[in-house]
Amino acid sequence: MRLSLLGFLVLLASAYGEEIPRVLFSESFDDPQLDQRGWYDGEGVRIVAGGMKGSCIEYEWKDGGGTVTGSSPKRRLFEATDEVFIRFYLRLSKGWGWSGRSYHPHLTHFMTTENSKWHGPAASHLTLYIEPVNGKLRLAAQDIQNKDAPHGLTQGPLKGGYNGTMFDSAEELFTDDAWHCIEAQFKLNTLDTQNDKPNPNGIVRSWFDGKMVFERTDVVLRSTDFPNMKFNQFLMAPYFGPGLLPHAQRLWIDEMMVGTTRIGPLASERRVGGQP
Repeated sequence: MRLSLLGFLVLLASAYGEEIPRVLFSESFDDPQLDQRGWYDGEGVRIVAGGMKGSCIEYEWKDGGGTVTGSSPKRRLFEATDEVFIRFYLRLSKGWGWSGRSYHPHLTHFMTTENSKWHGPAASHLTLYIEPVNGKLRLAAQDIQNKDAPHGLTQGPLKGGYNGTMFDSAEELFTDDAWHCIEAQFKLNTLDTQNDKPNPNGIVRSWFDGKMVFERTDVVLRSTDFPNMKFNQFLMAPYFGPGLLPHAQRLWIDEMMVGTTRIGPLASERRVGGQP
């Protein structure tokens, strides 16, 4: 009997007690035809050489303007799930500058079934953030749209119209212009429907180049107002707020994968070609 490669991997993983990652989607940014692979929203896609395994997507900010150029924000729907993992590689250009504030730039987000496929990330029932802020790897959550919900906000009170819970790495990690492996895990907390309250058992974890740099297993990400909430949308939208761009700079993203179990860094982390 001949086994397929997938069948062989499943048997191998079973023998060693390991779980094969269930992939919801993957993207290597080898060409600009992202919309043919399920992406939507913005039209601009700039693919350049010098990625982790060939090409990568490039986002650029030019002097005198805060609007990102080169590539547009892009979205991707996936099968709804209450737990999600992401792995991608990120490279910041040499001399990268920060906003000088405790927020921005934004980079990537997860959103949920409680909002439409076109809803903006800034004021939703739940938006999650994976981004570099002042050198640290930040995961964050906001639920501004829940201010008038029966059980209210879960991510703190509004301040200046915004709220949020930050989950930052302890150390500054983005200190050079090399490629780095970024990973994050989010798991929705369960609900005590009998007592009409959330259970504080949601999970938030992050890894940088394969090393865990943040972990919380007592997080509340939703209330009983949203018993059917699940993750189902990814949004890639690098963004500096007005007046916060320090100077012209670029970033690159490559080898992205989203799944329901941890994916981990590339096996060999081969770097093909020159730097972009």
